[in-house]
Amino acid sequence: MSEETGNRRGPERRSERRVSSQIQSEVMQLILDRRLQAGAPLPTETELMQDLGVSRNSVREALKALQALDIVDIRHGYGTYVGEASLTPFVDGLTFRTLAQPDDKNETGALAEILQVREVLEEGLIRRVAAVLTEPELDRLEAVVAEMEEAGRSGRPFPELDRDFHELLYASLGNALVPQLLGAFWTVFSRVAGIRGWTDDPSPELTVRRHRDIVTALRARDVEAAQRAMADHFRGIEARAAQESRGVG
Repeated sequence: MSEETGNRRGPERRSERRVSSQIQSEVMQLILDRRLQAGAPLPTETELMQDLGVSRNSVREALKALQALDIVDIRHGYGTYVGEASLTPFVDGLTFRTLAQPDDKNETGALAEILQVREVLEEGLIRRVAAVLTEPELDRLEAVVAEMEEAGRSGRPFPELDRDFHELLYASLGNALVPQLLGAFWTVFSRVAGIRGWTDDPSPELTVRRHRDIVTALRARDVEAAQRAMADHFRGIEARAAQESRGVG
């Protein structure tokens, strides 16, 4: 390949990437302009070609990129639909990013940043929810803690009960994004911990006690105590991750 050909192909390829990015933006704008909801059919490839003034290959390339982001759902043989725009691509990317970091990048290893973000998020949320939680909602939280305790006594792991507790804790805020974000960080943490062979707290009893401390503080309407209890909960997880990243414990 001549130098001239090589120099020509570089800019051409960069131009193609810019065009693909622009088409993706235009398809997303079309979805917004037409107020299409998740599951709604998109225009056909031919219609998109005409609407956007681009080739079929360009449309397909853009749609494949948007499918990777869960913005569109390509159902072969049926058509293309508006996707759920879930946080799945975010979870996959963050899982890879966390695993790609060296274990010794800092004191607490690869999970430190995930734990810190979760901690900041939940410590802020618990201040908001403390004022609005009802007694029946607190009873439901207490029931989850009781299930955790029973599972621990039976020697059964209870990560899903732990997750249920945290999602139920903020349900009264009525913010649909909160459980999605909590679930995203939880999934990343669980994936990475599973791959690294790390556990959570040193004992089921301690895990149960930390969650019960949170409920007790909330029942007393003591916001500061609830925030401290949540911080203690995360400090315990961080300490355990740090021990196991060093091969201790």
